[in-house]
Amino acid sequence: MNIVKIDISKLNVAITNPIRVPLGVINAAHNVVVKIITESGIYGWGEASPFAPITGDSQERNYVTAKELAAMIKGKDALAIEARMGEINASTVGEPSIRSAFDMALYDIAAKAANMPLYRLLGGERREIRTDLTIGIQDTVEETRTQAQQVLDAGFNAIKMKVGRQGLEDVAHVKAVRELAGPNIAIKMDSNQGWDYPTAVANINAMKPLNLQYSEQPLAVWDYDGLARLRDKVDLPICADESIFDDKDALKLIKRGAADYLNIKLGKAGGIHTGLKINAIAEAAGVKCMIGCFAESRLSLSAATHLAIARPNISFIDLDSCYHFKDDPVIGGVTFDDKIGGLLHLPETNGHGAEIDKNTLDNESRITV
Repeated sequence: MNIVKIDISKLNVAITNPIRVPLGVINAAHNVVVKIITESGIYGWGEASPFAPITGDSQERNYVTAKELAAMIKGKDALAIEARMGEINASTVGEPSIRSAFDMALYDIAAKAANMPLYRLLGGERREIRTDLTIGIQDTVEETRTQAQQVLDAGFNAIKMKVGRQGLEDVAHVKAVRELAGPNIAIKMDSNQGWDYPTAVANINAMKPLNLQYSEQPLAVWDYDGLARLRDKVDLPICADESIFDDKDALKLIKRGAADYLNIKLGKAGGIHTGLKINAIAEAAGVKCMIGCFAESRLSLSAATHLAIARPNISFIDLDSCYHFKDDPVIGGVTFDDKIGGLLHLPETNGHGAEIDKNTLDNESRITV
């Protein structure tokens, strides 16, 4: 099933509630979308969502690289995912976001060719999953409490809090949310590398009575030894995020005893192909995974949801990026339940089930290779 052409476009969507993290502010999605079309007429959609402070790439760089990758795989078999992703991964250093877009488009094609939803192609069976909803860093405790109330009012059973403030400032914010939410709501905190080792120890110890689920990326991306020391020092699971991009990182983290959980993001891993490898390594070591996101639309979130459903070892779900999009550019794909907050629904359509409404794309950037 050879590839005959690839459409490439930029996708820009505003966000109603910008998310502030120690690494910056996410106030819009500046993504790149690819559509791979085969000689049989079967096509697949993929999306890149770069976030420079983590992935080191940008929309413009992804757009340029997409044209190069499209020219490289055009005319080749779309079903030979191992070969295609081997070529794509070997052709560029970094830029996992755009590699992920091509990856999910290829998996979309493969599942459609097999006449089954992607999670079934991956060997999974349908299971219920619910995402958390993220609260960004707020200036005051009262603002944090207001954001948390909105999450609770929407019926979510898990809140992810961005932390990483100086000293022990985060404690009051997390305590306020726990008091508001009560004991049965899961609360996770994500520092996005915002703490050093002493600050992480002090904060986690101070928050011990608050019954948190885990601390995500409390230290710098490179500090594997610090993560291992922290894991031994505190009584709270440590989740690695920015420290893990691919399966090789997973192996290093596990061998050093640096993390209890690993966060798979398609935009970091370069797609499902590597995400499967990360989960396999983690599962073999008895380590659970979570699945996260950048500023993806429901297109990329659909692919991530299929992966999560297909692999029960992916236990923590953080697929909320499009919840506050001002406009929804996606047709089909995963949807949020309108009564049970965070409950994700996948249609039983072939592939990952999502397409981009062409009217929402940036017309000036649309090209075909």
